[in-house]
Amino acid sequence: MLFTEDFLHYIWKFRLFERSNLQTITGEAIEIFSAGMHNTDSGPDFGNARIKIGDTLWAGNVELHLSSSDWSKHNHTTDNAYDNVILHVVYRDDEPVILPNGRRIPTLELKNRIPDELFNRYHNLVYGTQTIIPCEASIGKLDDFTLKTWFTRILIERLEKKSEAVIAALAVNRGDWEETFYQFLAANFGFKTNAVPFELMAKSLPQNILAKHKNNPLQIEALIFGQAGFLNGDFEDEYPRKLKTEYEFLRKKFSLNPIDNHLWKFLRMRPLNFPTIRLAQFAALVVNSNHLFSKILEVKDVKSLQKLFTDIKVNAYWDEHYQFDKPSKPASKNMGQTSADLLLLNTLALFLFSYGKHNQQEYYINRSLKLLETMPGENNNIIADFASPGVKVNSAFETQALLELKNYYCNYKKCLQCSVGNKILKLA
Repeated sequence: MLFTEDFLHYIWKFRLFERSNLQTITGEAIEIFSAGMHNTDSGPDFGNARIKIGDTLWAGNVELHLSSSDWSKHNHTTDNAYDNVILHVVYRDDEPVILPNGRRIPTLELKNRIPDELFNRYHNLVYGTQTIIPCEASIGKLDDFTLKTWFTRILIERLEKKSEAVIAALAVNRGDWEETFYQFLAANFGFKTNAVPFELMAKSLPQNILAKHKNNPLQIEALIFGQAGFLNGDFEDEYPRKLKTEYEFLRKKFSLNPIDNHLWKFLRMRPLNFPTIRLAQFAALVVNSNHLFSKILEVKDVKSLQKLFTDIKVNAYWDEHYQFDKPSKPASKNMGQTSADLLLLNTLALFLFSYGKHNQQEYYINRSLKLLETMPGENNNIIADFASPGVKVNSAFETQALLELKNYYCNYKKCLQCSVGNKILKLA
């Protein structure tokens, strides 16, 4: 039967082995008062365990291996960190472990103490032939409480990991939340395909420069399209010619260097997602939004937050264009509801969480979670993978949790670290 040392850790942590008449290999009685705290760093596997061996109550570390000979194979004999191990727990005992001081470490063998049913459930979960997720045959049958509790935990894990990038950028920006938010918002305006050039454009054009021209939409548009590298050529239409004239003046005034135009991607994109349209929308947002991050901290309801994006009006030139000097049929280029929701999900919710965590204010953390609870969930292949075995989701709170579950647990078969996997293994 295939299994890993992690499975042995799981067995020990939750005491899922036959515990009657426990004895060491040499026949001393064992009584476990505490299995100890699981250590995921270097050193013994469990610390602060309390175990009675013979007539002596010991407090210390417990080390686990598939075979007792792994002790020497892992070079623990010469590592002082293992000198205070009070019990060696192994699946199979194949040799005694003797420390340099001559002490033989008491050993507990679990080979005949793990239920076959538990072995089978573990093997089917981790080594089975599932095609979508390891627990696809069982996850749809689990109770809502187990799922919702786990979703909350892994959603917070996801937000905590993503907030590390926010706090790192905040340090680079010397604690300026508005500038940091502006850069992340710009990157998310690129919607993955053009996230990098959007971010580079924003970093090349500090918000304080844009603030000096808030009352002149043409100059804001000139700065954004110019720094994006779209005003280098000769134009036929009056609008891009005006933008170029304004940008050439402003570029010299602020010693600006545009990014390379070739970074932007148009291939295989719907015209409404062309970077030129996204830049026009971003420029309109900048024109209409002073101190946007401060507004977001104040605005509480989702509809008002959505309107910050859906109510912006791009320059009328784009009503009949998707690119400069290329006329098209009239069509609105204002931001749609789906795009606005993605910006709320990927930028606003993240920054509310990051701000609350950084400033130790639970209010903003809860607002972030509440925002996700009231937003519709995403619709993508990963969410469909969970819907197939019967997992029901109703909000972005749940779909974001499922993305984390799939990418960081299911894909690596970390079922033993997952509450869903734990529940399935423990089912009678």
